[in-house]
Amino acid sequence: MDPLPNPAPLASKLRNTLVRYHGIGDGEWRVAKKTKDATVWRKPSEEFSGYLYKAQGVVEDVTNRIVDHIRPGPYRLDWDSLMTSMDIMETFEENCCVMRYTTAGQLWNIIAPREFVDFSYTTSYEDGLLTCGISLDYGEVRPNFVRGFNHPCGWFCVPLKDSPDHSLLTGYIQTELRGMLPQSAVDTAMSSTLANFYSDLKKALKT
Repeated sequence: MDPLPNPAPLASKLRNTLVRYHGIGDGEWRVAKKTKDATVWRKPSEEFSGYLYKAQGVVEDVTNRIVDHIRPGPYRLDWDSLMTSMDIMETFEENCCVMRYTTAGQLWNIIAPREFVDFSYTTSYEDGLLTCGISLDYGEVRPNFVRGFNHPCGWFCVPLKDSPDHSLLTGYIQTELRGMLPQSAVDTAMSSTLANFYSDLKKALKT
């Protein structure tokens, strides 16, 4: 188990990585799924043998409220059907923490429940916010869970210029689920999970 990293350089590196992903040209992405709430694309990840996914959709709410529902905190467990528990293990500053969370089984439990320990960082980006994270090898793995690993991922949320009460939410996710899994099952689950994330988030923001 690694010691906890120094948060400032890790946060800076993470932000720079996500900004670089955000600048990847449209031609490098392939559409993986399209719903009324979001479009999901993917491209081979530079970090591991799976895919980097990009999801994007317009959400009817102000940036700060949307990000408060996504980043670690009390809202996320209330609405995210995939997340089954969340504990903040360490807090460095108001916008920077280490959290441990668990996810439910997926695809009729072909994908068993997973546990993640992530460093999470929220910062300003243009007129909006970026909340991003990366997994750490920290803390004991609990029984009955496979420890997954999130390579750099995050959510950009910026107000629409002509409609500031709506926000463009763009996510970059590359999750290594680990364990013995057929890659096709992982790819199916990821696309669906990201599309459902938008519909669940929209419902939560309306309540």
